[in-house]
Amino acid sequence: MFAIAIDGPAGAGKSSVAKALAKALGFAYVDTGALYRAIALFMIENQVDLTDPEAVSARLPQVEVGLEYGPEGQRTLLAGRDVSQDIRTQEVSMAASRWVAHIPRVRAFLLDLQRDLARRADVVMDGRDIGTVILPGAQLKVFLTASAEERARRRTLQLDAAGEAADFDQVLREVAQRDRQDAAQLEAVPPDAVRLDATELSFEQVVEKILELARARMDGAGGKG
Repeated sequence: MFAIAIDGPAGAGKSSVAKALAKALGFAYVDTGALYRAIALFMIENQVDLTDPEAVSARLPQVEVGLEYGPEGQRTLLAGRDVSQDIRTQEVSMAASRWVAHIPRVRAFLLDLQRDLARRADVVMDGRDIGTVILPGAQLKVFLTASAEERARRRTLQLDAAGEAADFDQVLREVAQRDRQDAAQLEAVPPDAVRLDATELSFEQVVEKILELARARMDGAGGKG
């Protein structure tokens, strides 16, 4: 199987780029962040104290989270319920990033699920620690980044399009906070990763650059699989 791992800071466009790559290559797209968001949503809905790692960890055996693929792309399931839209709110996003994703038992809980997806299909996977922990053997690793201001601008537009009121300065502060929270992961860049700064690039240019890298690696490996 062929795996593409995309790491980078929040708001760099990892998910959108990964989706486009997967579609162009005929791969499965795996949004690992959606899994952490789903766990955060479960904890919020069940009124679990997110600031207490032990309380969150104790409820993990009750969490049934998974990903499903269809004509519309990836769907995130929580106990069989499609929560693909519910996990995209600012509340869930910040809860996942600030608390849930930093709990070792949560990360261990999801590790096998993520690796199993890559064993069963050619994948494009984005999130945190993809190239270093989850898929260290990925044939192509990309560290996608952009300036904090550009990432905040994109996030503001995304929220506006979704009908959520968004203030650029507030979003910029949240982006900076996310960077501080994710500092350890952002510093642990795979040594064999290709760094790509998307600040001055269009979405199409970013996708095309990574497609070129992927196709070159696949040609060198004799094709997919």
